[in-house]
Amino acid sequence: MTAEVDAYLAKLPENARATLEILRKTIRAVAPDATETISYGVPGFKLKRPLVSYGAARNHCALYVMSPAVMEALADELRGYDTSKGTVRFPIDQPLPAELVKKLVQRRIAETEAAT
Repeated sequence: MTAEVDAYLAKLPENARATLEILRKTIRAVAPDATETISYGVPGFKLKRPLVSYGAARNHCALYVMSPAVMEALADELRGYDTSKGTVRFPIDQPLPAELVKKLVQRRIAETEAAT
């Protein structure tokens, strides 16, 4: 699946690609055993079940956490970002802080492991 993810990223404008490559690298560091996938047209990571996904739109990038509980648990740290039940949207040229991504992914890993 890495080739498919690489192809997705290659189609993006340079600034969005650079931002998502940083996000991808951070997620990979936190979840080294996760498998990269393309699902619903965007790249993501899976550990037995979907973990997180990410993508770029015309005016923003997004991290799809897919968990209202994780979003709620880190609500204070997500303040200032455009969020919904399971998504964090952020400016294309301003990657999410690595520490925030690590916390989100670690909580998703714990949540998915508890569910299996």
